[in-house]
Amino acid sequence: MYKLVAIDLDGTMLDSYGMVTEETKKTIKKVEEQGVNVIIASGRPIDSIKSIANEIDSKKYFISGNGAIIYDMEKEEIIYEKCMPKEKVLEIIKICEENSIAYNVYTEKEILATALKYNVLYYNKENLKKEESKKTKITIVKDMYEYVKNKEDTNFLKITVCDETKSVFNSIIRKFKEIKDIEVLDVSHMSRKTIRQGTEDFSIEYYYTEISRANVDKWYAIEYLMENLNLKREEIMAIGDNINDKMMIENAGLGIAMEQSTPVIKIIADDVAPSNNDDGVAKILQKYYRNINF
Repeated sequence: MYKLVAIDLDGTMLDSYGMVTEETKKTIKKVEEQGVNVIIASGRPIDSIKSIANEIDSKKYFISGNGAIIYDMEKEEIIYEKCMPKEKVLEIIKICEENSIAYNVYTEKEILATALKYNVLYYNKENLKKEESKKTKITIVKDMYEYVKNKEDTNFLKITVCDETKSVFNSIIRKFKEIKDIEVLDVSHMSRKTIRQGTEDFSIEYYYTEISRANVDKWYAIEYLMENLNLKREEIMAIGDNINDKMMIENAGLGIAMEQSTPVIKIIADDVAPSNNDDGVAKILQKYYRNINF
């Protein structure tokens, strides 16, 4: 039996509106009742993940910042961290500002942004449906370089960089890859998110990458948990949809891709779940864990 299930959030556990369906919640609860650790493995900040972990009643651990942090829910503390040095964050901010390209800085507690655009616009719309304690904290900053430079006692998880024009985006990626000791996520497709305004749906489309400290990945964080929980690779299930899930899907005993995943993720996966809008996580868990009855 798979004793630990690591599940991505956006595009995986969450539907296109950023919600966890009731069927998914009930299924996860039934799986946990069988003695399985179901953990979230996401690129989001701690507080954004914590509210969803509470929603699905996952009480032990979660992975934040694409593997930069493991948070212990019971102890309410970080037990593992590989965050970005401030000087690297400032170096990337400088390049983004000089090239007039959109970016966001993720800390352990919040997302720092210069404007509500792209993924931050999506999170802001998601917040409108949530009570205050469950919102993803977004801070709009006028002078990001000075703000980060003067920010003390902060863990910087990652930076996301977005643009609608592929040529502009590819040009900035080449500049980032010249920086030492960072990891630049190789995303070749457009991100597509859905926002509902009134009765109409609007699509947000953009190219993006995520930049973290070198050797940071969800899988490395899972390996840390495996060692501490005395688990084998064969006892791990990983479910995701995007490039930042690639390593955990490749290395887990069972790697699951969502139906709408980027093509390379579907190729390397052991199995494919229905899409995130079709209760894919619930259905794949029901397939591999028996006696789940409501």
